[in-house]
Amino acid sequence: MKQEYIMGNGAIALGALAAGVNVVAGYPGTPSSEIIETIAKYPHEDIHVEWSVNEKAAMEVAASAAYSGARTLVTMKQVGLNVAADPIMSLAYVGVKGGMVVVSADDPGPISSQTEQDTRKFAEFCRIPVFDPSSPEEAYEMIQDAFDYSEKYHTPVLFRPTTRVCHAYASIQVPEEMQPKKYDGFVKDSKKWVIFPRLSFANHAMIEKRNPEMGEDFSTYRFNILQGGDAGKKAVFASGVSYAYAMEYLKDHPEVRLVKIGTPHPFPESFALRALEGVEEVMCIEELSPYVEEALLKLIGKHKLNVNVYGKLTGHVAASGENNSNSVAAVLAGFLGLDGMKAGMDKTGAPALPVRPPVLCAGCPHRASFYAVKAAMKGRKSYFCGDIGCYTLGNAMPLDMVDTCLCMGAGVTMAQGFHWVDEEGTCFAFIGDSTFFASGITGVVNAVYNDADMILCVLDNSTTAMTGHQPHPGTGINLMGSFVDKVSIQKVLEGVGVKKIVTVDPLDIPKAVAAVKECADMKGVKAIIFKSPCVAITKPQGRAVISDKCIQCKKCIREIGCPALIINDGKVAIDKSLCTGCGLCSHICPVSAISCGDGKDKVSGGAANE
Repeated sequence: MKQEYIMGNGAIALGALAAGVNVVAGYPGTPSSEIIETIAKYPHEDIHVEWSVNEKAAMEVAASAAYSGARTLVTMKQVGLNVAADPIMSLAYVGVKGGMVVVSADDPGPISSQTEQDTRKFAEFCRIPVFDPSSPEEAYEMIQDAFDYSEKYHTPVLFRPTTRVCHAYASIQVPEEMQPKKYDGFVKDSKKWVIFPRLSFANHAMIEKRNPEMGEDFSTYRFNILQGGDAGKKAVFASGVSYAYAMEYLKDHPEVRLVKIGTPHPFPESFALRALEGVEEVMCIEELSPYVEEALLKLIGKHKLNVNVYGKLTGHVAASGENNSNSVAAVLAGFLGLDGMKAGMDKTGAPALPVRPPVLCAGCPHRASFYAVKAAMKGRKSYFCGDIGCYTLGNAMPLDMVDTCLCMGAGVTMAQGFHWVDEEGTCFAFIGDSTFFASGITGVVNAVYNDADMILCVLDNSTTAMTGHQPHPGTGINLMGSFVDKVSIQKVLEGVGVKKIVTVDPLDIPKAVAAVKECADMKGVKAIIFKSPCVAITKPQGRAVISDKCIQCKKCIREIGCPALIINDGKVAIDKSLCTGCGLCSHICPVSAISCGDGKDKVSGGAANE
């Protein structure tokens, strides 16, 4: 054995390797991305690892491998589970042969997500088990158990770490060598693997019989834990990282029974009934949905117990957002009738944290893309439909170029919807290169097929920037380290029938503006590929310099909002620690006072505003 000091996501990865995983597939998304990245960097001979084009594809790749008896791991964030909903629902009915664990990392807050959805509810919806680790150490061991339970009950299993478990660090003992599982391969049997209605009907009945048995099995599971409170009348039920917060506070209150629910579904009823013996009041501490709370209420009603349950449903625990040690301490202090002011960390006199709204990086080519469209469409009615990625930040002032953002790929189809209700407006869809491959292509096909009038703007920076610069089909390399043929965005667009396609460097503002105007004056589906590499993966081109010609109009600051443009002693200045020399500000300046790179103006002043 050897000691590894590692992130929670890394612990999950090493736990999967220790369990003998054979095939790993997923799609990047905070807070889950590092799981696959850890496996890819760790010695993984005879293990296939891939960034799939989206979560649905990842689920289906893993499914066939699991049909063959291999152990498979699928990773995503909670909104990615929506994309994979179709295959996982069917997999719940069909079942698997080899262990199949689906990691869906929940994001209370939400810190970096569109929603705060709770994967435990999804597990209940699919009728498959879910494991809810409370720490990186526990996650390392629990995911190994998850593979075992998956094979025991021939079902995919959901694994639900939350952000604080994913991103915490811990020291973990791992084996010196970890070998993938030996498996016997796929055995053809259409009665088992082909999901006809008759099979679904029979297996649904089997699932309803199996799940109570699994709940009974979970009642003796090692990570469903009862501690303290032998003679007390109060109990605290907790799950996930909230258990750690509750345990920290209750170490000084041994009279209170602390109950950890590590397997929320199927609910371990026998274990919970033992934990409720002699208890009169229960406080439920959990994140997102009141899942444990509702399960306890059902159980108490079923067995006609005289127990009062408090939590999210009673307003004692916040209905949304993250829990933390302070908020849990305050809840438990109130539950125990103690002074809540003494609970948690004393922040009296602590300075306020600085406000830093999210913003596109200095030199980001997306800023230039948005500015080119804005300049070209000045005075014309337009709709700007955004998407999921760095470019969502195009909504910030002063750009103000994202009118809608719903989910991945939605911008492409929503732009079409605006056209059908307002044919006078010009409809734009902004999407990144990675998101284009993940979920944008179908929307483009829909536009061509239904004869829409829209402009697709693919912001191609040659990486998956927001989630940590993972490769994608357009980069020419995969996660196994193989150099592969790049999938050309232009050829894909040509192949699905887009007639007008323009590729332009967004930092060449005059050409970019001209391209937008040309497309805006045409009917039908048009595409502009704004191609320029992400500043995080390229070397700076130099630094911008402001000359004495500057008239302090501050137009550069007002129009593009680059964080490298600052006010110093009342004058416009360049923050050299941030500037990359992209040259966008030199296009904006009306008096050509800004030069970049080699010190020469990139264009004459005012070119973007003709």
